[in-house]
Amino acid sequence: MKILVCISHVPDTTSKINFTDNDTKFDTNGVQYVINPYDEFSLTRAMWFKEKQGASVTVVNVGGASTEPTLRKALAIGADDAIRVNAEPTDGFMVAKELAEVVKNGGYDLVLAGKESADYNGQMVPGMLASLLDFNFVNGCVGVEVDGTNATLSREIDGGEEKVSSTLPMVIAGQKGIVEEKDLRIPNMRGIMMARKKPLSVVEPIGAAAATSTQNFEKPAPKGAVKLVDNVDDLINLLHNEAKVI
Repeated sequence: MKILVCISHVPDTTSKINFTDNDTKFDTNGVQYVINPYDEFSLTRAMWFKEKQGASVTVVNVGGASTEPTLRKALAIGADDAIRVNAEPTDGFMVAKELAEVVKNGGYDLVLAGKESADYNGQMVPGMLASLLDFNFVNGCVGVEVDGTNATLSREIDGGEEKVSSTLPMVIAGQKGIVEEKDLRIPNMRGIMMARKKPLSVVEPIGAAAATSTQNFEKPAPKGAVKLVDNVDDLINLLHNEAKVI
């Protein structure tokens, strides 16, 4: 089984976010980048298939040279090789089209990704990718087993989980539950040294055009001052007349 894991290069959630050029561009100064947490869950599951079923695992990213340390970390975790599509990701549709070309050229049986990236939270790339490839698709996946070309999956729904069955090839958008946080792997020194020797291929983009453009960014409004009340009547009065939520 050939597995492709899509890796997003996202700011660490502890980073301080700022914008430049009249709030039209993200300020990357001082920002630490990491593997998108949802993608890391899916990568860890891919490693299970590698170790238990002999699958090969390739990681892929659409981005500039600055994303290569993130791909190298995925290689240190245990992926066999990496592909970087040499293009700046401008929107979800553009990224999905570039990834679709990689899948077609590589003949992958299973494509794993996170359900969304932790920066834009769009939840669109895996579904678009499956549609472009005409692959089966399961979103919000919290469990997957593969036997030959048959897959048994669990996905999160309102109030519980749904069990589904499907066949390869397919795209899976994973989240916490596909593996647990305790199962995530920290690269050790041996893995880091081996990652330096693993192939990281750079491919030129097909020139997919973005379907959307960013006009500007805006930070959430700062929190207002806290008002302390001594009794329920004052609280109800504030909620009704000032906050207007009741």
